[in-house]
Amino acid sequence: MFTLTPAAATRILDSATQSDAEGMALRIAAKIEDDGRLAFGLGFDDEREHDLAYECEGLTVLIAPPSRDLLDGMLLDFVEVEPGEWQFVFMQTQAPGGSCPPSSCGGCGSRSGCGSAS
Repeated sequence: MFTLTPAAATRILDSATQSDAEGMALRIAAKIEDDGRLAFGLGFDDEREHDLAYECEGLTVLIAPPSRDLLDGMLLDFVEVEPGEWQFVFMQTQAPGGSCPPSSCGGCGSRSGCGSAS
């Protein structure tokens, strides 16, 4: 399952308030680029038919069927990558199909930046 850290959720909730998207769900997407890299996207959206929808850290998370397997076992965090530079990062925290609670899944796996949110 895809999870969020409290830091990521706080930043997303703040962004929702600033952009008049308060109360909207957070859509998370992933796809494999032509060069084999995994690309991520996130934004506020309405639920659609066949979406996986669940609550995580006070947000409704939406994942469309094509992204489910790619996001399984991923964690979204909001971290300071350099002094004063904050970014969302996606981390693989477990093998796809496994499970562990968000509080025990931080910090392992490779990091992949997903834009800046300063």
